[in-house]
Amino acid sequence: MKKDVMEKIKHGLIVSCQARVGWAMYGNSIMAAFAKAAQEGGAVGIRATGADNIHAIKECVDLPIIGINKQFIDGYDVYITPTYASAEAVLNEGVEILAIDATNRKRPNGEKLEDIVVKIKSNYPEVLLMGEISTLEEAKAIENLGFDFISTTLSGYTEASREVTSVNIDLIRSITKELDIPVIAEGKIETPLQAKQTLEAGAYAVVVGTSITRPEVITARYVQEVAKYNI
Repeated sequence: MKKDVMEKIKHGLIVSCQARVGWAMYGNSIMAAFAKAAQEGGAVGIRATGADNIHAIKECVDLPIIGINKQFIDGYDVYITPTYASAEAVLNEGVEILAIDATNRKRPNGEKLEDIVVKIKSNYPEVLLMGEISTLEEAKAIENLGFDFISTTLSGYTEASREVTSVNIDLIRSITKELDIPVIAEGKIETPLQAKQTLEAGAYAVVVGTSITRPEVITARYVQEVAKYNI
């Protein structure tokens, strides 16, 4: 199954369908609709957070799903699937790929990344694991932990990568040059051209979220440009 999933997503677009409480698009039925629209548009996979959203999406589409479980806990910077329990909640929905924060930052309950990985691989051996990092050093640090993919999701969103303000093409190139683990490009990808550039830089597949599934952000970009007409 792992090989089949990897072939399905290779060099394709994965659409991230997520919304937080309070956002206009929040709700598992809306996420499922976004996922269905993404499949109709040619997406090869879906990224989603939370068991309820993933369950609703799986009822609408038959694409591989990258599952995460965002949990914002006071005192901890790690929020993408930070603990084993948070991983298990989405793993039990039958996701094909599980993504977890793979930085060296402190986790709740004193849990360690390597222990979480070992437990997941033991209990869910059929699931592909993706480690999410923000720097080349973080990617190198997890090289031997057993991850099937490394993603650049956190580049620009950690203290170690705060200088990054746009899609990190250089990081993609560096990881693919120095490591043998397939790289999933994600983070700050705003245009189809940038998505293509990540693949040209060596990415195995590319994930786009905000620029497809956050209409309030997309609208604001247009409004800002239109407003310049009156300047």
